[in-house]
Amino acid sequence: MRAAAPPAGADIAARLADAVVETVAYSDLFDYPLTAPEIHRYLAGVPASRAAVEALLGAGRMVPQRLERADGFYTLPGRLAIVDIRHRRTRAAAGLWTKAVAYGAQIAGLPFVRMVAVTGALAVDNSDANDDLDYLIVTEPGRLWLCRALVIGLVRLALRRGDVICPNYFLSERALALDSHSLYTAREVAQMVPLTGRPIYHRLRQLNGWVESYLPNAAGAPREIPVTEPAPSRVRTAAEAVLRLRPAGVLERWEMQRKIRKLIAEHGTEGADEASFSPEYCKGHFGGYGSKTLAAFNYRTVVS
Repeated sequence: MRAAAPPAGADIAARLADAVVETVAYSDLFDYPLTAPEIHRYLAGVPASRAAVEALLGAGRMVPQRLERADGFYTLPGRLAIVDIRHRRTRAAAGLWTKAVAYGAQIAGLPFVRMVAVTGALAVDNSDANDDLDYLIVTEPGRLWLCRALVIGLVRLALRRGDVICPNYFLSERALALDSHSLYTAREVAQMVPLTGRPIYHRLRQLNGWVESYLPNAAGAPREIPVTEPAPSRVRTAAEAVLRLRPAGVLERWEMQRKIRKLIAEHGTEGADEASFSPEYCKGHFGGYGSKTLAAFNYRTVVS
């Protein structure tokens, strides 16, 4: 005789438990244990209340059978050592945030910059002391490459001070809808921390509603950084007026073509699916890091 089908509640509970483990497993790729609220926010594919996630974690069915716990952090079995790594990186990130906010304000004051957000490891306090400061920058349409050139000037000044700024993702306001739909990209979007241009940040999130299919609980920014929006200076306003003239359009196209040739010559085509360029965006993610992360996650999920 066939066994009776499990009730819907049991099926939902099993799906939630699997999603919790998958969420912890994804962050484990970055040696990053999670708290219960973080597991809820980045829960993979399953909409659930924070209370439901916390109840599951506290019911005795997850620890120690499928997860381990220390200092309020959850890890995969045998991975409690990464709790100390997270403590160390959190301390290092505290010092980096001061610099990231200061440089972010300087970037925001440059011509044609409309939004600045911190991305990468620092966005989740998972940085070592010497890590880069990663930014996503949104620009006025039609002047993305001139704006990028100005930002790179600031990058070089920062490097003289021993600070490494990595503005590796530029989008114009016409390109806020991202064409790469994956768990990796969804996590990057959900983890980014806007510093300036919050109305544009909200537009970006609205135009990328597909993120909810991967992370249904990760609405809004993960934290609020109190940064005063810079008022456009007379110098910036004048510079933008001049650079909107027709001759600057020729310079914009020349800079785009020149820089794309240089980027490809320096980095080759490895991981080129994650490095793409156009008049509306400059995504300089060479090396295929996102693809490698997803491959490692998928392998781990299949093996487990």
